[in-house]
Amino acid sequence: MTTTTRPTPTRVAADPTRNHARAAGAFYLLTFAASIPALLMIQSAVNPDLTVAGGHDNGLLAAGFLDFVNALAGVGSAVALYPIVKRQNQAMALGLVMSRMTEAAIIMTGVVSLLAVVTMRQDVAGADPAISQALVAVRDWTFLFGPGFMACCNAVLLGTLMYKSGLVPRIIPIMGLVGAPLLFAANTATLFGHNEQTSGISMLATLPIAAWELSVGTWMLVKGFKPSPITAGLTQVD
Repeated sequence: MTTTTRPTPTRVAADPTRNHARAAGAFYLLTFAASIPALLMIQSAVNPDLTVAGGHDNGLLAAGFLDFVNALAGVGSAVALYPIVKRQNQAMALGLVMSRMTEAAIIMTGVVSLLAVVTMRQDVAGADPAISQALVAVRDWTFLFGPGFMACCNAVLLGTLMYKSGLVPRIIPIMGLVGAPLLFAANTATLFGHNEQTSGISMLATLPIAAWELSVGTWMLVKGFKPSPITAGLTQVD
């Protein structure tokens, strides 16, 4: 009598970091999808003298909502990465979360100021235009310190963590580490009145940071993390 042995089902090792990478990448790309249209809407509505052109109230409301999404997505990206990158350096990983939260708080200050402009235009008859101009000026300053200066801090923190851990190809964090001081210098010049935030110099200084964030977001979403010593002990079996 012949007996047959049933094959033992193969147990496949799962990558527990995959969902963290996918979530972080999606959040990073969401910041692009939200912030760029918001910026274009605001630029089309606001005149050089900080007055708001007529017929743009809905555009400002939409821009405010998109910036709100941008702020939440920024925090989400740091929270999704924290359980992984804390294995490289917990203090820097926590710093990244706090940096993103600070950036989000600054962005939200600009959102509230922008929406207050709409309220002034719609509900306050005969309101002094200087009040709306002041609110727009607040939003402009939040744009400098939020997506401007805080983006430099984010790039230094996450770029260092990614470079040392090898979770992504090292050329990607190098772009952020090189771009951070360039953008910081351009923003500092803007702060002291030697540069316009929308000047060609500022746009050039922003490119490496933009390339870094777009690249790291796309890599994490599509590829996940590369094998790294900090994730070596995280493999689980399904």
